[in-house]
Amino acid sequence: MKKRGLAAMLCALCVATGVMAGCSSDKPAETEAPAATEAEAAEETESEAAEAAAPAADSDILISLITMDSIDQHWVTLNEGAQKAAAELGVEVQFMAPNTKDDAQQIECVNNAVSAGAQAIIVAANGPDAISSALKEAESAGVKIVYVDSPANVEAEATFSTDNTAAGKTAGEEMIAALEAKGITEGSIGIISVNAATDSTVSRDEGFRSAFEGTAYTLTETQFCEGDAAKAQSIAENYITQGVVGIFGCNEGSTTGIGNAIKASGEEITGVGFDKSDAILGLIDDGYLLCTMAQNPDVMGYEGVKAAVAAVNGEDLGGAVTDTGVSVLKKE
Repeated sequence: MKKRGLAAMLCALCVATGVMAGCSSDKPAETEAPAATEAEAAEETESEAAEAAAPAADSDILISLITMDSIDQHWVTLNEGAQKAAAELGVEVQFMAPNTKDDAQQIECVNNAVSAGAQAIIVAANGPDAISSALKEAESAGVKIVYVDSPANVEAEATFSTDNTAAGKTAGEEMIAALEAKGITEGSIGIISVNAATDSTVSRDEGFRSAFEGTAYTLTETQFCEGDAAKAQSIAENYITQGVVGIFGCNEGSTTGIGNAIKASGEEITGVGFDKSDAILGLIDDGYLLCTMAQNPDVMGYEGVKAAVAAVNGEDLGGAVTDTGVSVLKKE
């Protein structure tokens, strides 16, 4: 039950009680309750102070958070940031991500969010085109749209994401520096991504390739794994048999697969990836991956909810795009 509804009922009950007491004034008065002890009074005072300090709940606002899937640690962390903001602002955030990266499932999530009465949808688009029609329909129904991580081709109130092109270029520069430190100045480089449509990973791929312009390295055609670590490992193993000197993974699943393939091969291949998970950090610590580009998904989720609430309350956010930053994580 909503706090405001409960409060109203209690107020009504108090009024009703008062009226009944007035109508029966001819009855003897009840014996007065004993005064509270000092400890009880102090405890009550602390409780009232805590309640006064808590933010006013705006529980009428329902926000749906729809990410590419609900499995990757990246999305789990993003949801944690969103729930933190929801608790602070007193709103409800429903995490409605599909169980796998699938356009049809993500579209269904958008439709379900609208049917559930969500005033805002925070979404990380699996494909910018596939989901756009559903988002336009939601927008026409008055739902506010906010993007996190990866946008679609529909204007939104605000976007919170990594500068993926710049981060991809940094990943390429890290790989080149590591290869040159080993005396390797040419050779083939493999690239594994999610798919050919996801805006964020496409930008990472482009940024990574730009770092190799003017070098003697050969970048292979990008292979896709739909974010599945097992598929990525199989692709990486094929790259290794072809004699690549390095492999780049554009997301959590592809990075994990690359590290596992290098570990199984026993070869000294330079692996560079994206995102942070316990598995990826373990592969870095064990020397099977050089580094990973760690995003800040918790910031995306936290700021996304704040923006959604502001938009629902009528604030014009102007479609601003905010870079939530990236860090290079290495063993040292």
